[in-house]
Amino acid sequence: MPRTRIDDNTAAPWWRTAVVYQVYIRSFADGNGDGIGDIAGLRARMPYLRELGVDAVWINPWYPSPMADGGYDVSDYRGIDPSFGTLAEAEEMIAEAHALGIRVVLDIVPNHTSDQHRWFAEALASAPGSPERERYVFRDGKGPDGSSPPNDWRSRFGGRAWTRITEPDGTPGQWYLHLFAAEQPDLNWNSREVRAEFESILRFWFDRGVDGFRVDVAHGLVKKPGLPDIGLPDDALFDEERRRPDHPHWDVESVHEIYQTWRKIADSYADERVFVAEAHVHEDRLPLYVRQDELHTAFNFPFLKAPWEAKELRAVIDQSICALTPVGAPPTWVLSNHDVPRHVTRYGRDCTRTLEHDVRPGPSDRALGTRRARAAALLTMALPGSAYVYQGEELGLWEVEDLPDESLQDPTWRRSGHTVRGRDGCRVPLPWSGMDAPFGFGPKGSEPWLPQPAEWAGASAQAQSGTPGSMLELYRTALRLRQEQPGFRGESLTWLDTPDGVLGFERSPVLRCLVNFSADPLPLPRNWGVLLASDRIPNGTLPVDTTVWLWGGGASRR
Repeated sequence: MPRTRIDDNTAAPWWRTAVVYQVYIRSFADGNGDGIGDIAGLRARMPYLRELGVDAVWINPWYPSPMADGGYDVSDYRGIDPSFGTLAEAEEMIAEAHALGIRVVLDIVPNHTSDQHRWFAEALASAPGSPERERYVFRDGKGPDGSSPPNDWRSRFGGRAWTRITEPDGTPGQWYLHLFAAEQPDLNWNSREVRAEFESILRFWFDRGVDGFRVDVAHGLVKKPGLPDIGLPDDALFDEERRRPDHPHWDVESVHEIYQTWRKIADSYADERVFVAEAHVHEDRLPLYVRQDELHTAFNFPFLKAPWEAKELRAVIDQSICALTPVGAPPTWVLSNHDVPRHVTRYGRDCTRTLEHDVRPGPSDRALGTRRARAAALLTMALPGSAYVYQGEELGLWEVEDLPDESLQDPTWRRSGHTVRGRDGCRVPLPWSGMDAPFGFGPKGSEPWLPQPAEWAGASAQAQSGTPGSMLELYRTALRLRQEQPGFRGESLTWLDTPDGVLGFERSPVLRCLVNFSADPLPLPRNWGVLLASDRIPNGTLPVDTTVWLWGGGASRR
């Protein structure tokens, strides 16, 4: 393989190299025994996160919500849902996290509100063309009686993206847009009132010490004038739809005006406040979201989607770093999150590209998936930039694919007519301790909102803590070395000449990472010591599906 090099930059702000732990709060820890994770549970487990070695936590939406989509249908952006706690508890949690050296990143959901939001109630009670309706995307229907949707846009959760309302006088009325569930009406970002409201929301939480926001559907806020049809068949895949040139509601150019304003707000605070974008856009478009005057970072979804194959992963890594370098942004690596099947399960299949929960790709080899997940963790932590850890991946948790039908709560299950099982399998509450459910997630005898598999007894944090070779101890060691080792500092990466099926790179002249994707063990180079490996290294050879960090050149380990 030819050699490439990305320039160094050692004076990095915290967010450029941070490891951020994603807390799906409903499933993290239950402090009051009602079966739902909450702020009290999160506060009790904060020392665990400190011991793990993360730099920050990202908390999925904790705002008041009817929970039609797990909290991504927000009814009040300045409060805390009662099932999670109170605003006072949230402020105390932020202070406690800061005292432990852990920063706090919240989710913000700017594309849509809940249909229970005060604004939407006012819109329904007002006339077409009123200022109250202008906060959302309302349109007259097609046809002589307006009974057809305004265009052919589809909901991401299935079905049409439009719902017709009944006007205050009882007559059939306008249609409103919802790119997701019908309970999530899209906001109209051409409205000055909408823009001002979210600027105020950002300041509300920044003033309470929040260090940043993950921006949900960052590429979807602005819609093209006239709302033109997409022009694809109903059975077209969503990835195919996203690749449509000049898309009418994804990645519309004027969305960047919003983030330029948001960046000014963040920069107005003495301590750094940051943004990370969830932007499902073409790789060539992603740098536009993280220019110096816009958002700080963006999730690297091509890395998450890449198969377990050396050539493709190297191409993704190269493309990601090289695309972001001209705009001065670091890459942000991620292996799993609350929207995709857990990577232990993905990597245990022949087709590791499978990311949609509506596909049934066949059985997964859990032992193979776990081995690859261990190797992927060390690969990820060795790359320059920041990284996100989805709760439970440090325990080696797998996708729960046999949840009872009656327990499923993802809106895709209902909107698909019970044909698409949805994302609940990656959201099952964590196992903390004990041999029986709820495995320390909540008090003994409580019932979690989703059932946990009995096999999770051996995967609990208690079972793995202090156990040599466990996934938890691998993560703890990797994060500690990432912080301590001078070789990980800066943002340099130099590819090494390696055999086919092997990735190798230097982070410094004294620190190397090798990953063996091939079918044969790889002899390790002489005069290099093993700093950390994802599995045992017998007789100086790197086994298949294994990653190793090497140090050498007479350097100290510290």
